[in-house]
Amino acid sequence: MPPVVIPPQFTRRTLARAALVPVAIALRPRRASADSDMIAQMRDIVAEELAPTATPDHPGGLAAALYAGQHIEFFNYGLADGATKRPVKPDTLFSLASLRKPFEATLVALGALRGELRLDDPLPKYLPELDGDYVRRVTVGELATHTSGLLLPTDHPPWPNDSYSQTQFIAMLNAWTPPAGVAPGKQRIYSHAGYVLLQLVLERCYHTPIAGLIESRVLTPLGMQATSIPECGAHNRAIMDAASMRRVVQGYSDQGGAIGPIGNQQSYFDFPGTGQMFSSARDLAAFVAAAVDGRSIDPNLREALSMTQRERFRVDQRFAQATFGQSMAWETVHLPGVTVVDKPGGLNNASGYIGLVPAHRIGIVLLANRGEYPHEIARYKILPALAHLVSSHGG
Repeated sequence: MPPVVIPPQFTRRTLARAALVPVAIALRPRRASADSDMIAQMRDIVAEELAPTATPDHPGGLAAALYAGQHIEFFNYGLADGATKRPVKPDTLFSLASLRKPFEATLVALGALRGELRLDDPLPKYLPELDGDYVRRVTVGELATHTSGLLLPTDHPPWPNDSYSQTQFIAMLNAWTPPAGVAPGKQRIYSHAGYVLLQLVLERCYHTPIAGLIESRVLTPLGMQATSIPECGAHNRAIMDAASMRRVVQGYSDQGGAIGPIGNQQSYFDFPGTGQMFSSARDLAAFVAAAVDGRSIDPNLREALSMTQRERFRVDQRFAQATFGQSMAWETVHLPGVTVVDKPGGLNNASGYIGLVPAHRIGIVLLANRGEYPHEIARYKILPALAHLVSSHGG
């Protein structure tokens, strides 16, 4: 389907309808007309908010998926690759950036439920080479909940010019000393490096590369055949088969410049498994469905997904009448009348968001092939509006 051209004189509501290329999959026959009407209202809410963020004036495109009560809607905008005018589709592959973290948290939760590891295990149990005064006191659960206190040069600007080998990474961890008042488990400090360390813990625990662990324990059980953590090849480009590479987006800056080749992977760590995961809106819709409504999946996996969403640390922060908490990878956002469980992610050429309202079995996926996409509209506008609509219908 060719890209949609939107005349500038259209109203905002008409803009939403014109820009939207919906693809709906009903997972069961439609029920009463009232339910069909509510799905249509949900579709309008999502389209109304998303369309102005992905007009032809914006670089790249956007793939979104809405899950609501066993019903899925896809919303596609713009271009996967401006050079070839390839449009975004539900099966287009995007870099997930930090949206990979909930998958690693699910591995931790599964391991804890099966007795294969414990959240309070100290890291040297799996990585005995971690012998620094601080890092040896950090636990697996603290890495998963961003409460380890670790904050390394790869977590904040000014960004390093070099990458770290695994040996250099371990040495950096052993030498790290905390600022005054920081201690394991006592604060929430977001750390990408902490999840790279969690990757090493999981690989050492199971004697399997992280890509294989996620595939066998999460992706395959959920039927997510398009999601992977590819190896990184020359010029920081993911190694994929030709058919998959044809589905991958070109990444852009928020100003419209192309960044990296198609399949670009970015990492400050020079060892396998530390690049980005790639997935599609269709595959992530299956993950969202399992996370909020996983009645048909393996009970252990269902419980693990639920376990990752439970708040474990309340953050001393308020914004827009919201209070925040931290679970395993996910953030919990307590808004008036609704709690959103979500995870944003981003690079300079990719943006992503997964938001859940488990109480109403609602979830949304946003994938953009540009930096700085305004994903906050899902957290503060779309999901609260959808939750209010469901509540008003007695759901």
